[in-house]
Amino acid sequence: MSMIQTGRLNLSSSNPVATQGGGTSTFTQVTFPAAFPDGSEVIVVPFVQTFNGADTPGLRIADVTTVGFKIRINEIHVNGKVTSDGTHASETVGWIASTV
Repeated sequence: MSMIQTGRLNLSSSNPVATQGGGTSTFTQVTFPAAFPDGSEVIVVPFVQTFNGADTPGLRIADVTTVGFKIRINEIHVNGKVTSDGTHASETVGWIASTV
């Protein structure tokens, strides 16, 4: 049986665009309202719900577990070329988490 949880947070970025995988020191930790059962496979779908910054705010998530995940705004860059400075105004980000 699938379980679903939802939430939202205000998220901004004062960091350059991240272009290397694995480094999560600039991510924000999100904790689920209730932990999913041990051994569950959890998927997280985040999406920006506001339009406060001029550049397009991409989202990155990492380290999804049964108790939470990490997220950051990572402004969009194309074909390996950074086209924005990475800093971004505060946006409301909604998310849905579910077991598979």
